[in-house]
Amino acid sequence: MRHSKVINHLGRTSSHRKSMLSNMATSLIIHKRITTTTAKAKALKSFVEPLITKSKEDSTHSRRVVFSYLKDKEAVSELFREISPKVGERPGGYTRILKIGNRIGDNAEMCILELVDYNEAMLGGGQGTKGKTTTTTRRRRAPKKKAETTGVEKEVKTFKAKAEKQVEEPENESEETVAEEEK
Repeated sequence: MRHSKVINHLGRTSSHRKSMLSNMATSLIIHKRITTTTAKAKALKSFVEPLITKSKEDSTHSRRVVFSYLKDKEAVSELFREISPKVGERPGGYTRILKIGNRIGDNAEMCILELVDYNEAMLGGGQGTKGKTTTTTRRRRAPKKKAETTGVEKEVKTFKAKAEKQVEEPENESEETVAEEEK
């Protein structure tokens, strides 16, 4: 029985799971956003948030502790140099999970895991304020622009478009129809 067993093993051995989470955390720190399954994202969230908390104190000891988990010098330096000053005032909750639907191949629930302070569209800094438009008798009013979509919305749209495209394509065409098309 698995009473009070909280960790999700993700169908892997412990060494495989640790190296996978380390690689995913490195990618998250460098790229600030990754697309993965929801189960992996939840496991990664509990893996990477203590490391970000540890990075708030910039000492040799904390750098070595974080390096023992990540095993990548570039990711450690990026974490301490770029991310920790930006999240210095935040008491926790450094990552956000945005669900984007199911994957076509195996119907796995997919999501985007991102660092909260790096999504400009969610912070409200992505769009500027509108200026006052004046109309004169000689000029017409400029046409209204379409609302700009955020980076996350674009990724969700492309993910769904790929999924629909794969569904619409026929799996196998018979040899007769191929022969007719060649004529």
